[in-house]
Order: sequence, then structure tokens, then C-alpha cells
Amino acid sequence: MIRVDEAAVARVRTAFEDNFARGGEIGAEVCVWQDGREVLRFGGGWRDAAATQPWTEDTLVFCWSATKGPGAACALHALQEAGVPLEAPVASVWPEFGAAGKDRITLAELLAHRSGLSALGRSGLDVFDLQGVASALAAQAPDWEPGTVHGYAPRTFGYLLDALVRRTTGKPLGEYWREVFGAALGLAFWIGLPPELDSRMARMHAARTEDLVEPGPFERALADRATLTARSFARPEGLSGAAAINRPEVWRASIPSFGGIGNARSLARFYERLAAGEFFRGPWREALTRRKSNGPDLVLQQPTAFSAGFMMDPLDPSGVKVRPTFGPSSAAFGHPGAGGSLAFADPENRIGFAYVMNRMESGVLRETRPARLVRALYGIEDGGRSAESARG
Repeated sequence: MIRVDEAAVARVRTAFEDNFARGGEIGAEVCVWQDGREVLRFGGGWRDAAATQPWTEDTLVFCWSATKGPGAACALHALQEAGVPLEAPVASVWPEFGAAGKDRITLAELLAHRSGLSALGRSGLDVFDLQGVASALAAQAPDWEPGTVHGYAPRTFGYLLDALVRRTTGKPLGEYWREVFGAALGLAFWIGLPPELDSRMARMHAARTEDLVEPGPFERALADRATLTARSFARPEGLSGAAAINRPEVWRASIPSFGGIGNARSLARFYERLAAGEFFRGPWREALTRRKSNGPDLVLQQPTAFSAGFMMDPLDPSGVKVRPTFGPSSAAFGHPGAGGSLAFADPENRIGFAYVMNRMESGVLRETRPARLVRALYGIEDGGRSAESARG
């Protein structure tokens, strides 16, 4: 087992400061919990690009798709409490979903991005219309034979999760999150921010021009409006780009795909509790760390892997990690967010990790600011091994 000792804390501090020294950060926070206690937390910089509002311990920030981890936990927990196995058809809890040949799609396939619903087919629906988008998804046909391949659902996934929670509990996902996880753990993380907390918000800023990546398969697919990649990122419509989300009405909206707001301390605490086995039992707990999808991703145009709603590092045919986004453990699970936010659980080492920031970076699953912090935490050397495992 890897312990977060003084050497690891020093490495993370150096990497965190280096992210600022290289000019990439405006404001950021990184936090790690292990075995029920906070073992490191660094925050600094500014909540605004004009450097007039310091980043403090109370600062909250938009987390983009890092929201999908808490959202997936809500759906999985709701199914657990209702006693619904993941092998059951989605239509068993959401009858309307069975339309257009989707009656055999299982909950496991839906949660692992294998349902063929990465792209919303209907135009004119707004990101704020959670139930309208869910109804449209229930009515449409899948883009591929469900269960055969997978493709990340950057926008539609949260609406599917919300629909599952509503149909099993009668509550919207944001409310369920606060009741089951947020309040229980005292977390400063919301999917739908209370108005009295607006004054704590950091403003999000776009990537620097000098940090833009050379177009690769993902960027080329995203630029072609006819591709599945572009369609998946385009609908439901609205809230594209950093500046679009710096408004109270957006913070107030409970968008489970990418609307979560909080801090690194809360996300790290949440994932540490999942790593420790809290909240889930039996097959629903096993589903956190069992890859249901692994290999080429039709949307992200690179290998990805997913368990029951959580992203995992993909494995090559020999079982070796393709990349260590979530550290060296093959059991680690969590979710990144657009621009660089990242949070995950490492059950093998009983660790919860989280990093949030307000300067976005371009590209997807890049080896830059969050990757430096993860590598520093584990002492990962070239080849993906941790310093401890290399010594052993």
C-alpha cells in the first residue's frame, strides 16, 4: 500500500507551485484524503483573472464533467436502495425509455456509455430543460447497436442519470446528492448552488492561446459538425465555453452532466469514502471498479474505460494501463472535467484525490496540470510505475 508521506506531500507542493510558475494557473486547489483524514491540501492564486479576489479555503468553482462522478453515485445508490440490479433493463424503472428498440438496454450498459445515446438527436432543446431532454432521449433510437461498443456521452449522460434518480426516488438528482452524500459528509459541493453562496464563486477562464494543442483525431472530429463527436458535444444546446457559465442562473441550475460546483476538499473526501467502501454494498459496490467498457471510444477518439458511470484508465490487451490519469492502481475510478478538473477514488490505497481550477486548458485527457499532480502524489516515473512499486 502506498502511504501519502512527507515526501509525497513535498512532491505535490512542488508540482502545484510549478503549475503556477509555468503560467497556466489563475487559481487552483488540490486535496488528498487517505484513511479518513485529509493528508494534503494546497490552494492559491486568484478567483478572477484581474487578480483582485484571492483564492481562499472558502472558494467554490465550476467543475464541469467532474460532476459526473457524484451524479453516477446518485444513480447507482438510488438503484441499490430500490433493489434494482444493473443487469435489469433501463425500461424496468423508466418505461418510456424502451421506445425505438431500446427495451433491452440494461442499466449497466447505460452507465458504461454503451447505450448508443451519446448524442441528442432532437435540436432546439436547452441545457436547462432536464426533463425535456430526458424525454427526447427516451424516444430516440440509438446511434449504434447497444452493448457492442462505447462512446462517451459528454452532455446527455447527466440527463439520463437524473431521469433514473427521479424514477426510483421521486427526487431530482441534485436534491438526492445533498441528502445522501453532501449533507452526510458535510461537503461543499452542489449540483445546483444555493444563492447565498454566490459570493464564494471563482470565475472560469478559457485556455491560453499558447496552450492550445495541435489538432488530433478528437479535435478534427469535433470540428466536423456531421461526426458523432461533434453532435455529442453540441446538444442539448447552450453553455459552450468558459465565459458562458460565469452567471448565477447557470450556477443555480442543477445540470448533472457538468454543472457541479464545489472545492477539491469536498470531492477528495467524497471519493475517499467511496474508496473505503462507504455507501455501497454487494454488486453495486463491485460495480464501481468493474470495467464495463474498455477500448476505442467512438466520441473521444482514443481508448477509454468506464465502470458503472465512472471513468477508469483503459487497459491494453495485456492488462497494463494505457495512461495513469487516476494513478497506478487499476482499480481507481473517478471522472475528469473539461479544462483539467479531476477527482477519483483509489480503493487499493484508500485514497481520494481532487484537483479544481479556474483556468481551463484545451484538449481532452491531457498529460498536463492535473497529471503532474497525480504523478507527484504517487511518485510515478516514466513507464507509469510509482516510485514505491519501482523500489519493490
